[in-house]
Amino acid sequence: MASLGKTLQVGGLRMAEVGTSAAGVDGAPPAAAEFGEEAAFFLVLQLEGTSVHRQDERDAKLSPGDFTICASTRPYVLAPAPGRRLVIAIPDNLMRRHLTCPDDVVAVRMAGNRGMTGVLSDFIKSFWDCRADAADPAVALRMSYTLLDLIAAAYSVSPHARHEQSSLVAAHRVRIAGYIEAHLRDPNLSPTMVARACKITVRYLHHLFSAEAETVTQYIQRRRLEECARALIDAPVRDRLVTEIAFDYGFNSLTHFGRVFRNQFGLTPSEYRRAARD
Repeated sequence: MASLGKTLQVGGLRMAEVGTSAAGVDGAPPAAAEFGEEAAFFLVLQLEGTSVHRQDERDAKLSPGDFTICASTRPYVLAPAPGRRLVIAIPDNLMRRHLTCPDDVVAVRMAGNRGMTGVLSDFIKSFWDCRADAADPAVALRMSYTLLDLIAAAYSVSPHARHEQSSLVAAHRVRIAGYIEAHLRDPNLSPTMVARACKITVRYLHHLFSAEAETVTQYIQRRRLEECARALIDAPVRDRLVTEIAFDYGFNSLTHFGRVFRNQFGLTPSEYRRAARD
């Protein structure tokens, strides 16, 4: 039986401390119902005791410090084992923006005592210990970005992830995302420019995005907006004009930037900056 303890909203992520008795959990990832996520991935970090997480015919046997991820949309079993865990709920579309194919690494044990996986484990535990600081929306947003980047880095060393990345489609996705990230500030960045640089046709580029929740153009715009949002609340550059930040990330109309920024975040750029300062 799982019991949900303290919870925390961190940008687009949700964290909770979960205790499990010997009764175990069958049918849904830990705390999925309590979190209310319809389609999400759950990163589970073992704090005390041990646990076995089963999904897609794989078992992840966790000791303190180890972690794994599981999907809310597929059958899941937590073998009976009392213990305490941290669970991070990551919306499906947000996880897929950072990890090419998270489905391939569900129920894979990631050791918390070495290498990049150890860095992620330590970061999550340290952040949870000082979570009171995340009451500041600006801090919470930056921490969520950092956490997602570390998750992507940690899983890049997984043999399961490396196997998936060896496929042609995954290789194209990685190259496309890398090119877009490197050229976000270029006002001429477009699907045509991306396709030419990645040596694929524009039609095939759109095909690669057809299974995603957004088009290539929408992806580029969202990433620009996210970087602008970071810059608006980044202490070293907080005094920069909104216009300068918008033009820095490829926007050439302040009116258009203000409209799409509000559509994305629910606030104007100035309101977003003031909310972070308050």
